[in-house]
Amino acid sequence: CNAMETLLVHEKAAPSFLPSMARKFEEVGVELRGCERARLIVPTMIPAEEEDWYREYLDLILAVRVVKDIDEAIAHIEKYGSQHTEAIITKDYRNAQKFLQEVNSSTVLVNASTRFSDGFELGLGAEIGISTTKLHAFGPMGLEELTTTKFIVYGDGQVRT
Repeated sequence: CNAMETLLVHEKAAPSFLPSMARKFEEVGVELRGCERARLIVPTMIPAEEEDWYREYLDLILAVRVVKDIDEAIAHIEKYGSQHTEAIITKDYRNAQKFLQEVNSSTVLVNASTRFSDGFELGLGAEIGISTTKLHAFGPMGLEELTTTKFIVYGDGQVRT
């Protein structure tokens, strides 16, 4: 639950951020697959294909896309996301609030590590399983089984080791 499959980078941050990020990731053996715009900045990236945006790699592979704005990022997540865990790193309060309100995932994080997407960390006690669907109950259901929970995590760069 702590693997990042796709990285969306704002077009204004991409020219300064992507080259140094790519160097660090490539040093530790991460294969980078980029959209056209990302590959113009980091030509060593492998061209990303449509299926890369849907894929859970289970490997040291990261798909990278440069986006115009928060709306394009949210649209990408809406189309390709898992509805499990999504995170944004931003200094812009309005973008953070928009992300929290519009991203339809069970855990949404602002400036915090996705490693906090864990039952124990979210105050649920020992994690005994993870539901990867929105409707989690089988058999007879009462009102409680018809509800879902969305966890919102605010941070200031915290990580979990």
